Amino acid sequence: MELGLQGKVAAITGGSEGVGRALAFRFCAEGVRVAICARREDVLQKTAREIASATGGEVLAVRADVTEPVDCERFMRRTMERFGRLDILVNNAGGALAMRFEQADDEVWRADIEVKLYGATRCTRLAVPYMRQQGGGRIINMTTVGGKQPGVCAVPTSVTQAASITLTKALVNEYAADNILVNTICLGRVKSAQWARCWRAQFAHMTLDEFYAKQGEAIPLKRLGEPEDVADLVCFLASERARYITGAAINIDGGISGAV
Repeated sequence: MELGLQGKVAAITGGSEGVGRALAFRFCAEGVRVAICARREDVLQKTAREIASATGGEVLAVRADVTEPVDCERFMRRTMERFGRLDILVNNAGGALAMRFEQADDEVWRADIEVKLYGATRCTRLAVPYMRQQGGGRIINMTTVGGKQPGVCAVPTSVTQAASITLTKALVNEYAADNILVNTICLGRVKSAQWARCWRAQFAHMTLDEFYAKQGEAIPLKRLGEPEDVADLVCFLASERARYITGAAINIDGGISGAV
């Protein structure tokens, strides 16, 4: 399916590893010029070089921490200076943080809210004027199915992700007239650097493939999602093929969630 993304510009937070890296790779393969940000400069720049080399695409890498307003401003400003427009924003920064309620002190809550909810809020607020000026755009917030149906030991992430899902819906009426469409993708278990770190820390007695297979046993499709599975969906939502979709919270979880 021709998505018509050639020449568009996408900004992706948390773009150095896992899903963010897969998104940047896929966008570049579709002819999109991409800006990525993350906190670790070395990993970020390595990812940018690898994607540019493999796809021939144009990748701007800007070290930024979305919990810092000045970093968000610099990321958006550098994107506009380099490319002159912004068509797609993917708020992807942040990993899962799950523990029992009584274990999560104020600092844990504050840190999770800063990266997931405030980070997305800051970047969206900065992106909207650029999108409005050029006649439209796409904002895609990466959340989790836990934001719809929290599991055991699921705070603070399930709460902050629920807030991000609500933020998505709250923005729809406000920006529909500007042709700015806002959707969220609710992730289930998808292979990532965070899952790999969990494997190294607790399950080194098995191979990574064995670990992923074990984690996939509870999923109806019997496997973890690949980052590329998510990238395909994001590219569709960013395209004109999805021009009548806004305010949607789409599960990509292999069927594990009981919430629609």
